[in-house]
Amino acid sequence: MALLDYLLGQRKKKSANLAKDRLQILLAHERTESKAPDYLPKMRDEILQVIAKYVEIDQDQLKISIDEENGFEVLELNLVLPEDK
Repeated sequence: MALLDYLLGQRKKKSANLAKDRLQILLAHERTESKAPDYLPKMRDEILQVIAKYVEIDQDQLKISIDEENGFEVLELNLVLPEDK
């Protein structure tokens, strides 16, 4: 099978190319995280405190992000609330 791949020009990526691709993915991820405002962690904690007054939640389940849509910054909050008993 390797001979067929070689003859057809389908070669595996070299480790240098793989490392380069992985580094680019890592850098892109770090850049998106660095765009988050400095106040976001404090805001997250305060939002958790307010929600915890009313329902019991797992703090690790809260995800907050700020995205840009149509020229506006959008604060997105994702949290799974417990079912009423």
